[in-house]
Amino acid sequence: MLDSLREGLQSAVKRLVGSNVVDEKSIKEFVRDLQRALIQSDVNVRIALEVTDRVQKRALEEKAPPGVTKKDQVVSILYEELARLLGGEGGLQLSKDKTNVIVMLGVQGSGKTTTTGKLARLYSKRGFKVGVVAADTFRPGAVAQLKTLAAASGVEVYSDEKEKDAVKVAKEGRKRFEGTKNLIIVDTAGRHKEEKGLLQEMKEVVGGVKPDATVLVIDGTIGQQCYNQALAFHQAAPVGGIVVTKLDGAAKGGGALAASAATGAKIFFVGTGERIDDLEEFAPTRFVGRLLGMGDLKALMDMVKDAEVVVDEKMTQRVMSGKMTMNDLLVQFEQMKKFGSLKKVMERIPGFSGQLDSKELDKAEDRVKVYKSIIQSMTGDEKSNPETINASRLRRIARGSGRSEKDVRELLARYKQMKTLVKTSKGRELRQMMRRMGEG
Repeated sequence: MLDSLREGLQSAVKRLVGSNVVDEKSIKEFVRDLQRALIQSDVNVRIALEVTDRVQKRALEEKAPPGVTKKDQVVSILYEELARLLGGEGGLQLSKDKTNVIVMLGVQGSGKTTTTGKLARLYSKRGFKVGVVAADTFRPGAVAQLKTLAAASGVEVYSDEKEKDAVKVAKEGRKRFEGTKNLIIVDTAGRHKEEKGLLQEMKEVVGGVKPDATVLVIDGTIGQQCYNQALAFHQAAPVGGIVVTKLDGAAKGGGALAASAATGAKIFFVGTGERIDDLEEFAPTRFVGRLLGMGDLKALMDMVKDAEVVVDEKMTQRVMSGKMTMNDLLVQFEQMKKFGSLKKVMERIPGFSGQLDSKELDKAEDRVKVYKSIIQSMTGDEKSNPETINASRLRRIARGSGRSEKDVRELLARYKQMKTLVKTSKGRELRQMMRRMGEG
């Protein structure tokens, strides 16, 4: 997510940390690097300059607290200012003790219907009784798409494909679910901000349904234009919060987030992929932590919970004590599928996220498929005791898996490296993370 912005910011931080002394000259160079990273990620030039001016002013004027180096203080200032840029904390507040109603808004192509399905799944997994109202009477196929998405989560959908009055469908849907559901999500027709008639319809839907929250879905690939789009919707019907979609690989993602936050509406969620589970609650401070390579353990724990990953406590203890087997490794590969991306996991681990190389991680995901086939070709004894694999066994495993002997040797080397990493002090963060996962 936001690879170019993350790499630009981390490069600037590494250059500052690697300098011999932090003086006025090095701080100004650091600020220029920050400006370049923000502008290249499509953050509005005025906003980028305002943020970096604040960083420079504070870095030059504020004294480092006792026991804190000047380098650490400057990075801390950057962290605070970026979090401030991306808006306040506090997401969508829902209660299971009442009927919560959400109306989804957005232009065509923003990913609104997909996001509706993702939101329904997220909250149904959190124990809410969710009902979805298909009030998009404008786009052909919208109802069918929503039903397909909802079916994956066992969520009920109300629709009336003969009725073309979206306001009537929305009101009837609310009436149908009231009393049996504690969360009703209303999907509306995609609108262009210039279409006065459709904006008026949206106003009437919101007035008729009287939602607890209106959520605007914005396409992250449009960058700075998010500001004008959000403003147009906000003028028609006050926007309670924003979901920024398509942030996976979006070069303009930084601009989209900054522009959305500039409207004053909080960013509730960000869409990070095509899978139905690729919707993440947005917390500016945690998000900035990942951008700067500090990780986000809370988001990782949420990923584990939402992916319904079962953590084996015995296996966790075995791995932490440096007694990991190939079977343990195979289980991790299988669990990884549920997250959708190794990159998403690694960028959330404190101590590891700052050392990410996106291209290397992409290669690593390809290698996982190779490694799985190799492990599956091992005997039970070889999986439990990889140290017993000699030259003849290695040749047999390579033939059985359809892989090269070089691939088998590479897996064995990686396996040894992982065991060593967990056992050494460099693996302290990983061990703490695994312990918390085991306790959770």
